[in-house]
Order: sequence, then C-alpha cells, then structure tokens
Amino acid sequence: MKLYSRGQVARRISYGVIVAFILTAVVFYNLGKNQAGKNNSVENNSEEQVQNVRFDESEVVTFDSSSASAEIGLPVANNQVAYTQDETENINVYRNCNEAVVNINTKVTSYDWFWDPYVTDGGSGSGSIIDKRGYILTNVHVISGATKIYVSLYDGSQYEATVVGTDIDSDLAVIKFDPPQGITLKTISFGDSTSLLVGQKVIAIGNPFGMERTMTTGIVSGLGRPIQNSNNRIIRNMIQTDAAINPGNSGGPLLDTNGRMVGINTMIMSSSGSSSGVGFAVPSEIAVRVVNDLLKYGKVQRGVIDATIVQLTNRIAQYAGLDIATGMLVSEVEEGSNADKAGLNGGTKAVYYGSRNTILYLGGDVITKIDGISITSLAEYYSALESKKPGDVVNVVVHRNKKDVTLKITLSE
Repeated sequence: MKLYSRGQVARRISYGVIVAFILTAVVFYNLGKNQAGKNNSVENNSEEQVQNVRFDESEVVTFDSSSASAEIGLPVANNQVAYTQDETENINVYRNCNEAVVNINTKVTSYDWFWDPYVTDGGSGSGSIIDKRGYILTNVHVISGATKIYVSLYDGSQYEATVVGTDIDSDLAVIKFDPPQGITLKTISFGDSTSLLVGQKVIAIGNPFGMERTMTTGIVSGLGRPIQNSNNRIIRNMIQTDAAINPGNSGGPLLDTNGRMVGINTMIMSSSGSSSGVGFAVPSEIAVRVVNDLLKYGKVQRGVIDATIVQLTNRIAQYAGLDIATGMLVSEVEEGSNADKAGLNGGTKAVYYGSRNTILYLGGDVITKIDGISITSLAEYYSALESKKPGDVVNVVVHRNKKDVTLKITLSE
C-alpha cells in the first residue's frame, strides 16, 4: 500500500476541485452560447417576415360580421322579430290600455300626542279612466279616509281628484279630475263578465308597490266566489284569478284579451300580504250598475226591506226561547210599508240590547233566506240584496213559531 503525507492529500483534493470548477464553467458557457444562437435566429426570421409584409390602404376590407361568423360557423340572429300569438295579445292589450290606468295616492289627516291635526301620506292604488271627461273607477278602500286624492297619468302629470260617489257594499268608487284643454284621455271600456269561463286568459294592469302600469297575466281560476271585503261586506260572484295582484293593484282593471275590463282588482288571499296566486276582482256586471247609479245619483239605488233587523246570536236566541240561533231577527217593521203589507212581523217584547242604549223587540220573525240565499249574518243579508233594485220582488223565508214561512216582499227605495 502506498502511503501519502498530509500535505500530499491536501494538494490532490485542491487539484480535483479546480478541475471540476473548470469543467462546470465550460459546460455553462457552451449552453449559453447555443441559446443565444437560437434567439438570434428567431429574431432574424421575425425581421424577415415583417419585411415581407406590405401595408396597402387600398387593400383594407370592412369587417362583415355575418360573413365572418358564417366562415367560423357562429349562429347569427335575424333582425326580424317574430312574436307568438300569446305575446302579440299581451303587447296589444298593454299598448291599448296602459295609458288609461292611473296611479292614485292619497293624503290623510292624523293627530299628534296633543291632538293637533297634521297631514300625512295615506294609501295608494290604481284606477281606470272610464270617461274622457276624467272619470276614474277604483276601490273604496283605496281612497277611504282621504282628505286629498291625487291621480298620476302615464306621462307623469299629476292632478287632484274629487269623489263622485262611493259604494261600500261593492267596494267601488268613482272619482274625477279635470284634464287640461287639448288633452284627449284614453279610456277602458267594460266587457261582459257573465260570459267568462274558468281557464280563460286575463290580464291585470296596475301599480303594485308603486311601480306604475305593471302588467301581469293569468287565467280565470274560479267564478261566483262570495268574498267578504275589508268593509265586512260579502261581495258575491267575485272573479278569482292567478294573475299576480299585489298591494297597489287595488282598483286597477282585469282585462280580457280584447282589452275590455271584465273585473276590478280588489283583494288577495295571502298569509304574507303579497301575491300568492289567489286574487279577486269585482265583476264588470256589478261595476256597470254601480257606476251608472253613482254618476246619476251619487249613490247606488238598492232595494231594501222596511224593517229593523238584528243578527241573531246564541244568547239572544236562548233569551227569546227560539229553536234556531242563526238568521236575522226582525225587531220592527215600518207600519204601512211594503214589508208590512207582505206580512212580515216585528217583535213585541222590548229589551235592552248591546250597551243598553238600544232597544230590541223580541217575538218577531227570523229571516233565514232571501231568494234562496241562506242568511246567517248581517253581511250575507246585505249581500243578498246587493243586486236588487227598488220595486223588485224577493222571496223571503222567515222562521215563525218553529215553522218556515215564505213571503213575497216588494223592495222599497
């Protein structure tokens, strides 16, 4: 074995490190040189390509999107718009009727803690212009309690309106504003609600949540619905629809596909207060009669039974010894009236009723039906007479001495 001194070992290691360093430097130098050559080659090729391109303005071509998209296979929309029959109906109805729908806002009087009056914002709703002179049909609850009524037209102009007449039993009201000279108002005509069928398409236009002349569509979901309104009146033959009706739609028109008003949007059935697809409209059959009377008399001419009546309760029935507990108890009958001549009997035993300020007479007839309509509440009693006029004869079933008796009563004014 050959032995080395410590100095020889150190020299040999130093020589190895130097050789490795030189070899590494040579390798990196060659790599860098090759890469630089490649870059110069690319730059030279690019310069040659640029030199070969000649820009000539006479060769500029206008970009054609249709031809370009055709070349690369992209679909191109046709400028001609085709509407379906349903869309065309909607567009035509809105185009013909939206300018006849107004936005109604009211001011009401409130009182502070010291009972000093001040004016504040009231409710809002919709209405339909039914006459070029400025007559508008809406709901009673839209303008109820208002000290000021303002109507806004489609162009944003606003006018103050006055009340022509109201009818709580149908929740319909007519108001009027004076249009400026030279302005021709658009109007909505009445349709025939008696010819409506379940499933028929209907269109509502109104101002839900203040968004003016909003259009919604739906169908007639039901007919002949007896619905009690906010005035505790039962309106019979209401139109049920799934067209979206929200707060602010009240008083607006429910239209058929010909743009005729077949109903007046009045209320919704909802647990949240917003549309749940169950809305109700007063049929135009009722509206036409109410509007005619309001314009002519300022009120609706309805036939009445000349009697003072009280809704029967279990307590009254038990105290009076009656065998029924529902119906309208006849307290008094006007002497010599049509009801008196027809044989309707009032009571004879006077008792205090309510807060002891009212006297009720017991022992009289109990009205249970009017023209086949069961009468169990005061709302149903008024509803049964809602469509009747003075002079109409109605069949009244009364419970007397534990028996039912039918009377023919001519209604008075």
